[in-house]
Amino acid sequence: MKKSVRNVAFITALAFIYPQLACPWAWRGHEVIDAAAVDGLPADGPVFLKKYRDYISHSASVPDNWRDENGLFSRIEEDPNHGWFKERLDFMHGNYPRSRYEFVIELYQHYEVIRKTDPDAANYMNVRWTGTLPYAAVETYEHMVAEMRRIHTLQKAGKDTSDLEQTVAFLVYWMGHYIGDGSEPLHDTVNANGWKLPSNPNGYTTGTNIHENFENVLVNNMKLSEQDLLTRMPAPGHLRGDVFDNIIAFLDKSASRQEDIYKLDKAGVLMDASNAKSRDMVYTCATDGATMLRDLIYRAWLESAQPNPNADKSPVSVKNPRYNPETGSAPATRSPELLNLPKDTK
Repeated sequence: MKKSVRNVAFITALAFIYPQLACPWAWRGHEVIDAAAVDGLPADGPVFLKKYRDYISHSASVPDNWRDENGLFSRIEEDPNHGWFKERLDFMHGNYPRSRYEFVIELYQHYEVIRKTDPDAANYMNVRWTGTLPYAAVETYEHMVAEMRRIHTLQKAGKDTSDLEQTVAFLVYWMGHYIGDGSEPLHDTVNANGWKLPSNPNGYTTGTNIHENFENVLVNNMKLSEQDLLTRMPAPGHLRGDVFDNIIAFLDKSASRQEDIYKLDKAGVLMDASNAKSRDMVYTCATDGATMLRDLIYRAWLESAQPNPNADKSPVSVKNPRYNPETGSAPATRSPELLNLPKDTK
């Protein structure tokens, strides 16, 4: 029996005992991405996180536990946060609502439009089958900014911030899980578990094993390490512009690699750790995930040191000019610009 086949059987068997093994990027991928992101933080970033590096990396797969089938309320809420099946959202033309709830409403409105003419497509026009990953990521990012802002305030007053620092470490691995998922191309497409698009002229597999074979079997076969990513990560950059837009662009870039994974599968080398193209695909995706996570953490720290531009703008006030009675709030404003940054950073 070939080594890769034995590994598939081993991982499949253990998945019944330890559900985390069937999770995105498995333990190894998520741990490595989070560890590299934290170790890669620059000196003017939230370096206190480095002492929580092991806690963060070892907890990187915890959000998958929230999808446990025995916790139905938890699974229903959490499951969509781990994917972004963007092909189902073509009708939005890239103009995604700046609110999770407005997104849900827009999906339902489109469901009403197509449910009689295309009932099969209508069955999947809901958050479970479109995903909500960018909303989960940006929401957790803003949790992090809020707690970092409290740290800045307490530090200026000469007070202890150790409890808040651990809270931020928790938020880092929470957000980091979504960023890690998003860096895996098969989390950003309807072709997540076998080719599902109506057109399949190249005869790519429609079997469901490709997802696990890439992110679990290959990653473990090649023994992906933090050092593999640190040596490939660019220097820390200032993530400019709107955070939600940056996350969407990150997911688009990741999704553009999906067919390359299918090509590796068709060539029979997807689980071959000795194949340069297979290894490079893992290095590229995981490095992008670690880089994006690091830069989001860094940006959150810089943003939290600035005055809150929305301190007097309540999104739930009916007097807000953008208030939407269907959701009970106004959609999110755009992220504040980072102040006093060099012009040559991203």
